[in-house]
Amino acid sequence: MTNPSTLYRGGVLHCPADPSATALLVRDGRIAWLGVDADAPVADRVVELDGALVTPAFVDAHVHTTDTGLVLSGLDLSGVRSAGELLAAVAGFAAGLPADAVVLGHGWDESTWGDRRLPDADEVGRAAGGRRVYLSQASIHSALVSRALLAACPEVVSVAGYDVSGWVRRDAHHVVRAAAQGSVTRAQRVAAQRVALARAAAVGIAAVHECGGPDISDEEDFTGLLRLSGVGVPEVYGYWGELGGAARARELGAVGAGGDLFADGALGSRTAHVSQAYRDGEAGACGHGYLSAEQVRDHLVDCAAHGVQGGFHAIGDAAIGTVLAGFAGAAEKLGVERVRAARHRIEHAELMTRRLIAGFVEFGVVASVQPAFDRLWGGAGRMYESRLGLTRALESNPLGAMHGVGVALAFGSDAPVTPLDPWGAVRAAVAHHNPVQRMSVRAAFAAHTRGGWRAVGLDAEGVVALGAPATFAVWSTPAGVERGLPVVQAVDPEARGVADPTPLPVCRATVLRGEVIYEDGSV
Repeated sequence: MTNPSTLYRGGVLHCPADPSATALLVRDGRIAWLGVDADAPVADRVVELDGALVTPAFVDAHVHTTDTGLVLSGLDLSGVRSAGELLAAVAGFAAGLPADAVVLGHGWDESTWGDRRLPDADEVGRAAGGRRVYLSQASIHSALVSRALLAACPEVVSVAGYDVSGWVRRDAHHVVRAAAQGSVTRAQRVAAQRVALARAAAVGIAAVHECGGPDISDEEDFTGLLRLSGVGVPEVYGYWGELGGAARARELGAVGAGGDLFADGALGSRTAHVSQAYRDGEAGACGHGYLSAEQVRDHLVDCAAHGVQGGFHAIGDAAIGTVLAGFAGAAEKLGVERVRAARHRIEHAELMTRRLIAGFVEFGVVASVQPAFDRLWGGAGRMYESRLGLTRALESNPLGAMHGVGVALAFGSDAPVTPLDPWGAVRAAVAHHNPVQRMSVRAAFAAHTRGGWRAVGLDAEGVVALGAPATFAVWSTPAGVERGLPVVQAVDPEARGVADPTPLPVCRATVLRGEVIYEDGSV
């Protein structure tokens, strides 16, 4: 016996195979019929769309779900613009906590401050009333911590990246992060995961790629999240970032041994491995590379032996070069076609050259990228210029160049580094600070929908088409619709860019394989 059918009618459908379609029928989790309202079959339930737009739902190809939920329900520091504002925010938040609580905050970015002086560990501790404090920088590759938290993990003083000021990076950051997050109970973690997944569904996201690993989250956190997948919330596809951990990734239920398997750090903390020294760091400092080409090669060979996807976090051009050298070594052992068929990934890929882009093409590498990085930190007067200089800043996040030569793109947010905001990411790709790197709305939308499904090997997903899974989102489009997609840019070219006033679409419902996982009550 079939399940009840639902007819959605009276809408505008993003359906290239049938551009005139205004209605679709969902039965048994699939799209069983498409066409115009007048020809619609009888259904058990009818949903009136009232002119709303129906598109494939989004996929966010890089998230940290637990952290995102903790930020959404915790201390958000993305809006502070000085050390004083940060300390005031900590004091206000800590005032409502028990005396033995750990203060967890995220999102400060000193590159946006007029005075970039950071508070030290003593100031942070005083603001929190003596509590242990962990405040991750926007990149999540460094943090400000209180003296009490440093005292709780005395081994940190002998670890790379420790600084007596309380701004810790590299391995020291991993130590204090583990100590701080150890205060979060399992029940709190599950609650945070549900908060994050609910937010994803509310913005039209039907699937996320969770990037976990021993330096990011523990195994129980990771497997617990995978158990939530698709049960009234978006589906979760897990990546476990442990070097040589392909067998363990499979045991944990991951689709790949990659994600945040760190080949380097981040630009915000000056730990991304770059070929030219940072302009605002120590003389000659080029960040840090954490892997060798041989380690990359052996990891990919291990992935092939266990039949899983591999992948690496690589931001700086030096780190990406090392990773691609490892791909070349793996190709020598396995053959280029076997490497290409695996659709291995590189996350972020922010600083690229033509030679490096050619390596992505040669080895069939999926670029899991975040357009919001350019929106927040690209262009003149922003963090990339401070770290790299304007010329290199404008060369960063080369979305258009990669798309133009056929690199497979999968868009994501890296939440909580940037918010879960898929239409914002589409607009960021369309309005890249460097005009040469801009993409069309259609290409950017495809990278954030079909690109995410293809990155996990589900090539038939991400379309509104007859017989396809009924995974779609329903949108209000205040700026209108053009050729089956929302208008996301101002008509006047002078008004476009980071501050574009054009209102973005608002999600009215998200449907995953026929099940409504979000609705705002208007459909």
